[in-house]
Amino acid sequence: MELTVVIPVYNSEQTIGPLIDRLHDCLSTRLLEVILVNDGSADRSGLVCDQLAGKYPTVRAITLRRNFGEFNAVLCGLTYARGAYTAIIDDDFQNPPEAILTLLDAAVVGQYDVVYSRYAQKQHHWFRNLGSWLVNTLTTASLGKPRDLYLSSFKLIRREVVDEIVRYQGPYPYIDGLIFRVTRHVTSVVVPHMARSEGQSGYTTRKLVGLFLNVFIGYSLWPIRLFTGFGLGLTLLAGLLGLVLLIAGLSRDAGVAGWVLVGWMVLLGLGVQLLFLGVLGEYLGKLFMSQSGLPAFVIRSDSGVDERRKT
Repeated sequence: MELTVVIPVYNSEQTIGPLIDRLHDCLSTRLLEVILVNDGSADRSGLVCDQLAGKYPTVRAITLRRNFGEFNAVLCGLTYARGAYTAIIDDDFQNPPEAILTLLDAAVVGQYDVVYSRYAQKQHHWFRNLGSWLVNTLTTASLGKPRDLYLSSFKLIRREVVDEIVRYQGPYPYIDGLIFRVTRHVTSVVVPHMARSEGQSGYTTRKLVGLFLNVFIGYSLWPIRLFTGFGLGLTLLAGLLGLVLLIAGLSRDAGVAGWVLVGWMVLLGLGVQLLFLGVLGEYLGKLFMSQSGLPAFVIRSDSGVDERRKT
């Protein structure tokens, strides 16, 4: 299999059919498979995906039992991908399928493990652009991502890297974080970005906060080291203030409003303790959930798969 295209599907009954039709038109010369992962859509997306699996022998339609999230759906698709390269593309038609060939050519010519798309002019809503900027800034600091590399959802991954990504067993996959745990041999190429033609983005504040916490806590020791350094700095500052108070107490001319300073230090110390406990609680919570055996996804139905594929 030369190429696998993984598409996470969520409430896109109007766009997924034309997307698959156009994808097969532009990739007709390639040995291709398409994996649609319906991530608990509330509309008729699951039915449309099953119909597409019946229409095209290259299409496999997987429906999850509930909405697990975009990265979980992508991980599900990667688990069943068989191509030498796997492209991940959104279901909203903002990325033209023809651009997959651009990513593939860059990967083959440069022997890159991962090729990300880069947009000359983004057509996302400003809120999603803000969220993308925050996550990209965070991943640059915590994962060692090159500063000029934009982590887009539209990308192409080599088979060997896919095999490493799908070894992840926890319930909180972050595909880009898993990529940078495996390789640094990545690049990006400019591709067109179209305005959304149907529906609206599912990129909500809750999902942005969840993604931010997942990246911040789940894929790096950077937060622990940051707060450890912060705690060390406060300890040194407290020691310095203690020395100043000792000198002032021994001086006859100095007067210190002790209750004000003590009250401020108590409140500061309480706030810092609560902050540290919160971060520690997030880490313990992630550890507990990761060790609890909760899956990243659960399949409800799987259509468009013949007996040869099942084996």
